[in-house]
This record gives sequence, structure tokens and C-alpha cells, in this order.
Amino acid sequence: MTKQRNQPTAPAPPTLGEGCLARYDPAALADTDGTEFPGAAELWQQLNPPDAASAQASAAPAETQIPAHPPTDRNSR
Repeated sequence: MTKQRNQPTAPAPPTLGEGCLARYDPAALADTDGTEFPGAAELWQQLNPPDAASAQASAAPAETQIPAHPPTDRNSR
């Protein structure tokens, strides 16, 4: 059998539940399994300054309206 190219380097942690309710088992997780990123808040502020979001929203005049999508024909199968 040939070796696969994209082999994972670590197994996934055990899960609880099935389907949409599947989640990692918190009892089986260790400190080394997490995604701790202490600088996440600072990086988010650098990449998404609060001024940019408010400037984009205030750039359009208040009376400008976005046209609604036309209704879909439910009988077109």
C-alpha cells in the first residue's frame, strides 16, 4: 500500500455526542491540546480597528436604500 501524502501528525482528541452535537471531551483535553493565544485581543484590534467599521457604515447616506431581492418562484422545479 502506498503512503498517503497528507497524514496528520497528531490524533484528534476524543469526542462526545454524535452529528451536530459532537464536541471534544473536556475531561480528555490537556493544556497542550488547547489553542491558547494570549495576544488574540490585541491582534484583533490591530486587524479590525473600531474606526474602520464605523467609517464604512457612515459613508453611505442615510436615505440610501438597498433594493430587495425579487421573490422567488416556488413552482419552478
